[in-house]
Amino acid sequence: MALNYIWVGFFVVAFIVAIVKLCVWGDTGIFTQLVNSTFDSSKTAFEISLGMTGILSLWLGLMKIGERSGMINVLSQWLSPVFCRLFPDIPKGHPALGSIFMNMSANMLGLDNAATPMGLKAMKELQELNPHKDTASNPMIMFLVLNTSGLILIPMTIMVYRAQLGASQPTDIFIPTLITTSISTIVGLVAVSISQRINLICKPILMLIGGISIFFGALMWLFIQLTREEMATYSTLIANIVLFTAIMSFILWGVKKKINVYDAFIEGAKEGFHTAICIIPYLVAFLVAIAVFRASGAMDWAVNGISWCVERCGLDTSFVGALPTALMKSLSGSGANGLMIDCIKQYGADSFVGHVCCVCRGASDTTFYILAVYFGSVGITKTRNAVTCGLIADFSGIIAAIIISYIFFS
Repeated sequence: MALNYIWVGFFVVAFIVAIVKLCVWGDTGIFTQLVNSTFDSSKTAFEISLGMTGILSLWLGLMKIGERSGMINVLSQWLSPVFCRLFPDIPKGHPALGSIFMNMSANMLGLDNAATPMGLKAMKELQELNPHKDTASNPMIMFLVLNTSGLILIPMTIMVYRAQLGASQPTDIFIPTLITTSISTIVGLVAVSISQRINLICKPILMLIGGISIFFGALMWLFIQLTREEMATYSTLIANIVLFTAIMSFILWGVKKKINVYDAFIEGAKEGFHTAICIIPYLVAFLVAIAVFRASGAMDWAVNGISWCVERCGLDTSFVGALPTALMKSLSGSGANGLMIDCIKQYGADSFVGHVCCVCRGASDTTFYILAVYFGSVGITKTRNAVTCGLIADFSGIIAAIIISYIFFS
């Protein structure tokens, strides 16, 4: 029901804003903009789904090899001590645990093309365990919120944009973004754990958090020692090595277990094609709603309203220029990237606002896009508290991004 109210809300707000613009300011072109945005976003949704078909077929084919060869089962057993506490409703050693691990690993490395197919595979396996096929289960909600919180080690795409737009030090947002996305993930994890009454105070979880903290600390120290050119080179190299190593691991493990690797790949690839087709209606629905909301000017009104409130509270409003990027981030990844680029061009890559919008962009992932794609792929219509927990993680990421940007860049 939450998605239904949000989806309808986008259209209603856009219509009200358009009526006000027409009646009060005589903006006769507003409805033309709204109609054009619906056509453009529908086309974009189809192109996104079509573009994902090959990638989905590739990775779901590889995952099928891992499933038949027992590699996913090995990963599941290895992860059971931690994941069985985060996902208590998933049976110990279930293949979904391995798929979740692969998805989260790809996300942390910024490998979006690999993360989405693995996430869809995990969601399909979670749906097999779900007793109510139209309602999100507890493991689905936990998995989705961990995805929307967007924990990433190296915000490579953002750093590339900064380099292209003339930043003197494109990598200076690395540590602030890492801290911000970690906060967003922790808040999202805690929010879901509270709602599902999951106890996070246990040895496996504390050991995992400690290990991740040590790893993050070492990574920060390492990248501080590098120049921006070295950082870009090494981060890209590491990501590509990890990606191709994963591909070869699936294939060689299958050969070792003496399965028909080719047939397994083809079977999984067929699932990838079917999945890409299934998500088209959900993408069209949400991208159209978001496009209409943005084209109406409702986003600008929201930003101006926040700016007015902040100013009346006597607080500094220097960060307000980055709010369009921060708010759009939950709705559309491409839209947020576009607004981030516009912000950097307007204020400068090395300006305070330029830094804030980049850190906000990397704070978390695109909540509504992930909701539409992941839940849509398995036919979930009742999302329960997934939207609420995802938006809590998003909001905490935005607040953290602004505060941390003041610490690092003001």
